Amino acid sequence: EGPSEWHKSYPIAQGNRQSPIDIVSARAVYDPNLKPLIISYESCTSLTISNNGHSVMVEFEDTDDKTAISGGPFENPFRLKQFHFHWGTKDSQGSEHTIDGKPFPCELHLVHWNARKYATFGEAAAAPDGLAVVGVFLEIGKEHANMNRLTDALYMVKFKGTKAQFTSFNPKCLLPLSLDYWTYLGSLTTPPLNESVTWIVLKEPIRISEKQLEKFRMLLFTSEEDQRIQMANNFRPPQPLKGRVVRASFKA
Repeated sequence: EGPSEWHKSYPIAQGNRQSPIDIVSARAVYDPNLKPLIISYESCTSLTISNNGHSVMVEFEDTDDKTAISGGPFENPFRLKQFHFHWGTKDSQGSEHTIDGKPFPCELHLVHWNARKYATFGEAAAAPDGLAVVGVFLEIGKEHANMNRLTDALYMVKFKGTKAQFTSFNPKCLLPLSLDYWTYLGSLTTPPLNESVTWIVLKEPIRISEKQLEKFRMLLFTSEEDQRIQMANNFRPPQPLKGRVVRASFKA
C-alpha cells in the first residue's frame, strides 16, 4: 500500500518533479523578483471536515476568487479548495518536506487551484500550472488556541469515509506571522501524484501542543467495520530533486 509501491500503479511516482523534497537552505537561491505572498482569506467559507482514509481534510466553497492566494511566483490568483495534514506516530517525524534533513512532527497543506485558467479543480489538478499548495510546518510548543476548534472536531471523523459539517473556520488563523517562503515545482504527494503543483513552503513554523497533536493520532486509516489501524506516518518521504532549483523569497 505504501509510497514505495505507488510507482507500480502510478509510474509518474518516478517522474522529474515529484514532492516532497528536502530543502537544503544553503542551496536555495534568493530571487529578488519573487513577490510577497498575499493570502486573502477574509470571506472564507469552510463546509466540511472529513477523513478520506489518508488524512483529515477541511473543504471550502470555491465558487469565486474571494478566498485565494496571489503574489509570490503566481500570475493568477489561486482559489482555496481544501487543507489537510500529515503527521507521525512520534514527534521526530511526520512532515513531508524536511529542512536540511530535519523533519517536523506535522505539516499543514493548503491546496489551491488556478480557476482563471481551468474550469474545474480536476482539470487544474492535471495541468502543470494548475495547483498551488502552501506548506506550513508544525512544531511542538504551547497550545495553539485557534487549532482547538479543529482538534476538538476530530472525534467526529475518527473513521475512514466519515464527514461532518465544519463551517466558519478561517485557516488564516493557522498561518505564521512571517510569510517568507521557499518555492519549487513539484507534485501531489499522494496518488495520482500529478506534477501539477507550485509549492510554497513557509519558513516559519507554527506551534501546537503535544495534547493537540495526540488528537490527530486518534484518527484511523480504517472504517468502522474494519480492524482499527491508527492514522499516523501518513507522509511520503523526500523525493530526488532531479536538477530542480528551489527559490527563496528571503535572503538567508
